[in-house]
Amino acid sequence: MTIAIPSNSAPAPHPEVPRIYQAPMEGVIDHHLRALLSELGGIDICVTEFVRVTHTRLPRRVFTRLCPELESGATTPSGIPVRLQLLGGNPLPMAENAARAVAAGAKAIDLNFGCPAKSVNNSDGGACLLRTPHRVEAIVSAVRNAVPPEIPVTAKIRLGFEDRSTYLDNARAAEAGGASELAVHARSKVDGYRPPAYWEYVGEINDQLTIPVVANGDIWSLEDFKRCREVTNCKAFMFGRSLLARPDIGLQIRAYCEDQPYTPMTWQEVATLLYQYHQTTCSHYPIKYRGNRVKQWLAYLKLTYPEAGIFFDKIKRHREAEILEAAFAEQLGDLRKIEAA
Repeated sequence: MTIAIPSNSAPAPHPEVPRIYQAPMEGVIDHHLRALLSELGGIDICVTEFVRVTHTRLPRRVFTRLCPELESGATTPSGIPVRLQLLGGNPLPMAENAARAVAAGAKAIDLNFGCPAKSVNNSDGGACLLRTPHRVEAIVSAVRNAVPPEIPVTAKIRLGFEDRSTYLDNARAAEAGGASELAVHARSKVDGYRPPAYWEYVGEINDQLTIPVVANGDIWSLEDFKRCREVTNCKAFMFGRSLLARPDIGLQIRAYCEDQPYTPMTWQEVATLLYQYHQTTCSHYPIKYRGNRVKQWLAYLKLTYPEAGIFFDKIKRHREAEILEAAFAEQLGDLRKIEAA
C-alpha cells in the first residue's frame, strides 16, 4: 500500500530565503531517508554519511553503497543534489579517493573534520584533526587539486577539539586549502551535543571568511532559526537531529522568509511519512533488525511530537511484521478509511 506524502505548496524561492542543508548523520540518514525528506521539500542540499578513507584506493561499490544516488546524477529522486562526504587524516589517500569518487559519479566532495566519535578520532579522523589546523589545510588542498575545478570541495568542522580556541585557525585553514564552502557545527568535540550551541563563534567565522559559511547546531525550531540567523548573519543553515525531529522545518523557514502562511505537519502526516519509510526499508534488513530504523527515527520525532513517544513504547520490543503493521494501522486509521472509500 502506498500513501502519498503530505505536501504544502510553496512559491518560488525568494532571494532572502536561506539554503537549507541536510546534515550527514552516520548510521541514521541513509539514501532512503534522504529521498523521503527531499521529496517532502524544504531541503536544498543533502550530504551523505562519511566514507572512511585509510590508505587504500576504494572500489566504486564503496561509494555507491553509501551514496546510490551516484548512479543517477548524484541527486535524490526528487532532484536534490547529494554531496559525498569523505573522512580521513592522510592527504594523499583522501585526494586519490576523492578523484575515484568523482569518477564514480560524485558531483561534490565534502570533507569531515567534525565527527566527535571516539572510535573515529582514535583512528586519525574527524574532529581530532582540528588540533592541527595545518593538516586541515593540507587535506583540503590535496583534495581540491585532485578533482576537476567544477567539482565543489566543501568542509565541515567543529569549533575545536579540547576547547573552542582554534575555531578561526581551522576555518581559515579550510579556506586557505581551497574549500568553496564551510559548514560549522557550533560546538567543540568536548562539547559533544550538549546545549548550548555557540552561534557567536560561527558569526565571527562568517565575518572573517570570504567563502560561504553554513551554520549548524541546535536549530530546533523556527524561533531558533531566527535567532541563529541574527547572531551569525549566515545565509545557509544545516539541520541534522532537528530535521528528523521536525521534518518540515525547511518548509517552515521558507514560508516565514517569504511571508507566506504555513501549517506545520500534524502527527498523522508525520506518521504517514514514517510508514512510507517502514515500507521502503523493512525488506532491506534481516528479520531480527526489522523496524529498527523506524524506532530510531521515532527517538527524534518524540522530541517534537508526544504521539511519537507513545508509538515508540508500543513497538519498541517488537519486530514481527503483523504487529508493526497493526501499530501503523492504529496510527493511520482515519487516513486508511479515506483511501479505501
